[in-house]
Amino acid sequence: MNATTVNLVYLAAAILFILGIKGLGKPKTAVRGNLMSAVGMLLAVVITLLDNSIVNFEYIIAGAVLGTLIGGVMAIKVQMTAMPQMVAMLNGFGGGASLAIALAEYYAKVGEASALTETLGASPFGTGAIGVIAVLSISLTILIGAVTLTGSFVAFAKLQEWMKKDYGLPGGPIGNGALLLIGLGAIIALCLTPTNATLIIVIVIAALLLGLFLVMPIGGADMPVVIALLNSYSGIAAALAGFILGNTVLIVAGSLVGTSGLILTKIMCVAMNRSLANVLFGKMAAGGESISADEVYGGKVKSAQPEEAAMMLETAKRVVIVPGFGMAMAQAQHAVRELMDVLEARGCEVEFAIHPVAGRMPGHMNVLLAEAEVPYEKLVEMDRINPTFEETDVAIVIGANDVTNPMAREDKGSPIYGMPILHVDKAKNVLVIKRSLSPGFAGLPNPLFAMDHTYMVYGDGKKAVIDMTAALDMAD
Repeated sequence: MNATTVNLVYLAAAILFILGIKGLGKPKTAVRGNLMSAVGMLLAVVITLLDNSIVNFEYIIAGAVLGTLIGGVMAIKVQMTAMPQMVAMLNGFGGGASLAIALAEYYAKVGEASALTETLGASPFGTGAIGVIAVLSISLTILIGAVTLTGSFVAFAKLQEWMKKDYGLPGGPIGNGALLLIGLGAIIALCLTPTNATLIIVIVIAALLLGLFLVMPIGGADMPVVIALLNSYSGIAAALAGFILGNTVLIVAGSLVGTSGLILTKIMCVAMNRSLANVLFGKMAAGGESISADEVYGGKVKSAQPEEAAMMLETAKRVVIVPGFGMAMAQAQHAVRELMDVLEARGCEVEFAIHPVAGRMPGHMNVLLAEAEVPYEKLVEMDRINPTFEETDVAIVIGANDVTNPMAREDKGSPIYGMPILHVDKAKNVLVIKRSLSPGFAGLPNPLFAMDHTYMVYGDGKKAVIDMTAALDMAD
């Protein structure tokens, strides 16, 4: 196929990618943005397959059919509550694909040019700087792709709660640094001796281990940041794979994913008031004095039944609902929407307080509430909702723990001190729907639960909200 035609279609696909990402920035245009990006990818795939460099469609068609079946089943079966795990897995697949491309390209080049290199000593990747850049692109793709692959699957295992303990190399960051240095040293050596396939194996092994031990020590509270960072890694690996294949649209798409992932990672770190280095090499619960639950709660916690909570809501003029991962686990988003409808029918103003790192993935709460058709204008970001809590009659916290913990604001000895939180404790009354007083990911008790104006509604989040809604209906 004519190279000009291919490049023009690639340009159109790249424009659709950019417009699609722009559309994803607003709920009203998100569906359209998603479709535009999908159409752009379809154009890129079709034109690549029609290019004359594609010689065998049998395996491609078989792979496309298999991938479509797997993707379709996953899309239908995976619940919204498990979406963070799925995103982590897809990041891993992206890194693995880039790793496979780089390995295939390396061994293909070395295999094709083996006779030439033996007789003339020439590099199969080209002469001078061109050859060095080619080898560097392949080896960096292998390094980043392998780190993304294993790191993403560790993140998946942690989010799925298959891996409940944190593991790390002796020396922590020093051990990880040693693996990185081994990988980089092998890359430099490979640039000097491009046909030494042993060095490729060293890079792969070092990178796979680095991905494992980079993510294993990181606690669950930091998983939203880790997912965003791994998403960026997968994009960077894809862009480098584009350089290897000489594919323009892959470079553009990978660069977009890599850049947007880095921006999102930065936003998440700012929201947690932590540096990226602290997330990667520190621990949320490291430092500070150990605080026991008995010290914080000490018999001061009060509980209420859903019917009693409903009585509190009867006279409320303003209610703020604070969703957390507990709401996701209980799949209570639709029940919450029904509670909102009942309250608004009684003339009550209802808004939702959204913390940037609530849940286990950036935007997790937004997606769940959008699924329940909660109007987007009711989802208020932390900076805008915090000044309104003092005017709020009742704040309803559903499974949110660390993001409402006053220790972050008041206790300088706390490991989470300085992390921006939702000022739920400043509301006139607080209802906390939770199964127990168990701590959040940070492993800390929450003084909010023991405050005079806080009432714990114990039980499953969905059932508790349904019971509260039913009691309100009966009050009418």
